[in-house]
Amino acid sequence: MVGVVPEYQLDQHGFTNLGTVHWNLSTSLLYEEAIRRREGQLAHLGPLVVKTGHHTGRSPNDKFVVQEESTESEIWWGKVNQPYEEKKFHGMYRRLLAYMEGRDVFVQDCAVGADPRYRIPIRIITEDAWQNLFARNMFIQLPREELRTHVPQFTVIAAPRFHAIPEVDGTRSEVFILVNFGKRLVIIGGTAYAGEIKKSVFTFLNYLLPRGDVLSMHCSANVGPDGDTAIFFGLSGTGKTTLSADKGRNLIGDDEHGWSDHGIFNFEGGCYAKMIRLSPEAEPDIYETTRKFGTILENVMMDANTRRLNLDDDGLTENTRGAYPLSHIPGAVVPSVGDHPKNILMLTCDAFGVMPPIAALTADQAGYYFLSGYTAKVAGTEKDMGNEPQATFSTCFGAPFLALPPTRYADLLGKKVREHKTKCWLVNTGWSGGPFGVGSRMKIQTTRALIRAALSGKLDGVAMKPDPFFGFLVPESCEGVPSDVLQPRNTWADKEAYDRQAKELAARFSENFKQYEGMAPREVTESGPKAG
Repeated sequence: MVGVVPEYQLDQHGFTNLGTVHWNLSTSLLYEEAIRRREGQLAHLGPLVVKTGHHTGRSPNDKFVVQEESTESEIWWGKVNQPYEEKKFHGMYRRLLAYMEGRDVFVQDCAVGADPRYRIPIRIITEDAWQNLFARNMFIQLPREELRTHVPQFTVIAAPRFHAIPEVDGTRSEVFILVNFGKRLVIIGGTAYAGEIKKSVFTFLNYLLPRGDVLSMHCSANVGPDGDTAIFFGLSGTGKTTLSADKGRNLIGDDEHGWSDHGIFNFEGGCYAKMIRLSPEAEPDIYETTRKFGTILENVMMDANTRRLNLDDDGLTENTRGAYPLSHIPGAVVPSVGDHPKNILMLTCDAFGVMPPIAALTADQAGYYFLSGYTAKVAGTEKDMGNEPQATFSTCFGAPFLALPPTRYADLLGKKVREHKTKCWLVNTGWSGGPFGVGSRMKIQTTRALIRAALSGKLDGVAMKPDPFFGFLVPESCEGVPSDVLQPRNTWADKEAYDRQAKELAARFSENFKQYEGMAPREVTESGPKAG
């Protein structure tokens, strides 16, 4: 079966002697192929349910960046971007091409960047039909007439059943994600987890766009009835997806955006949401996508006879996922672009119970907390964790996907915040009244009330009090929110215990930020916590 076949074919990538090449198949045809090949099963009301074997999440330790002359001076080398020999890459690629001989492949030609001025054509080549459908859902579909002349600016090849040989290839395991910025190519093997495709594309955009003065961001974005854009930074578990899906506002996108001289634009054409314990009450729009044709459900459990889903079952993994087009979300902005943001919200789930539920940040403080990328993980959410909360710092709220040094992104953020007079806020969706195990999780109604007050301008005239440990300004009142909750120290029974915990967290921030001293502007470095 063949969709539109472009002039720029697979021999340009080195492929020869392939089986059937399925070009740009529609959603329905990809469903048929995936089911015929036993890659997935049809669930009640139409989603496609797939299992990804042992690999049910990203493999950050298996991602490498090819060290080659044209780009090596720009890359942020280290734990995130582990260097990989160019010679070994060529050897692995030759073996991959040989492996693909005689096999069927699926090709999806699409684009990233909802703003046509920054749109980049890409190509996703997959061994499996369902992963090609994932690409079709996640990226921007092109008009049929454009496909004929499509020439990709970068390409991702995903072959889950092709494995690395660690002792030959210099990888850590049979799983590999090899990013070659010079060749504008990513090859993925040994894992069927579709998130690797999505995040490989994001890594490429984090390399390409900032060099053209466009800030690439790991954030969600929405727009209010008056056209005011808000963006939400936050690591997993902080409420980024939930809080950006608000009845009074329309979704621009849930995960990846660019900020150009013209405003905000979504990189993607779809969403990739966590599905575990999803409820129709708390997240009605996302829940409805699990009942729609076109949605892919990764590692979600299903009754074999009735084909009804059990979204609460974490038998395979906590990281159950759904990939669906933006058109599945009612009121999603089309095209998914917005004006320069009036507000930026940096979300943290502070399991230590120290951070206020909302605080106003100066531009320099925004730079500090952006570079810090703080949240706290709680026991029970990840393997091998004790009973105590663990502070997590992921720079720019997306360290695993950054290609350039973090200060490149932070400097761009600071410049744009000042230029457009964007208000910045730190929002704690974590604990109040004590740390995890003592206090309680912030009520989502409280967080929503505070965010709505911030976005509507109701907090602008409110008296603010500097936090004694962190220095940011905390509102003394907000309609619909008890004033005690706004000042976290007041919610603790043991005030001295609060002071100790706050000093300890402030010290962790300072220790983490040492890596940016000398790189970040002095004003940003000095705007962090004073205590500790």
